[in-house]
Amino acid sequence: MCGRYGRRADKQRIAEWMQTHDTSVFDDSYLAPTYNAAPQSLQPVVRLDPDTGQRQLALMKWGLVPFWSDSSKLKYSTINATADRLTQSAVWREPFKRRRCLVPADWFYEWTGFAGKRQAYAFGLLDDSLFAFAGLWDRWKDKITGDVVESFAIVTTEPHEWMERYHDRMGVILERKDYQRWLEPGEPSHPPIDLLRPIGEEHLKAWRVSDRVGNVRNNDPSLIEPVPS
Repeated sequence: MCGRYGRRADKQRIAEWMQTHDTSVFDDSYLAPTYNAAPQSLQPVVRLDPDTGQRQLALMKWGLVPFWSDSSKLKYSTINATADRLTQSAVWREPFKRRRCLVPADWFYEWTGFAGKRQAYAFGLLDDSLFAFAGLWDRWKDKITGDVVESFAIVTTEPHEWMERYHDRMGVILERKDYQRWLEPGEPSHPPIDLLRPIGEEHLKAWRVSDRVGNVRNNDPSLIEPVPS
């Protein structure tokens, strides 16, 4: 799974990297770097504007709330969408067809059982560049108050051999050339299933980090500093 990630990028860097156009949809304070993005927090994602077809930044809650749900508070976790269930599950089926997004990140965290205990590791690209997880989003509206919640999930897949040493799932990191294809609705009956694969292990690096990352209240640069294994 992918239950924590981090981002150094501010609005300008995300806009340049993701080639977005509309960056005025929310206050800049939400684009401050986050070193410990956690479920239920508000995070920026990139989607296509339904009117202009251009990429835009949107602020959404991490943990997808299906449009058909009776409540915005679900009894099960929807922070991750399992790739092999996207066409089967009622939670993921429609978002996978029509509401795909990019989730900007600079690294993600996983916990592994090395040395007989759980240890936190950070994972990023070898060149330290910003990347995008494949994401799904949805819009839920309260039938009584009219309140709207926009939310997202990160798509996960089975890991390759390198990542399997650390965890049995990994977030789908898209190659930059595939961003537009992932975002475009295209033909709903033929969503881009072929993109739901692990990024090549030759692009990734891992390093041991402080167990302080396990507490969502900790959110500072020291969380990604390497520590002895």
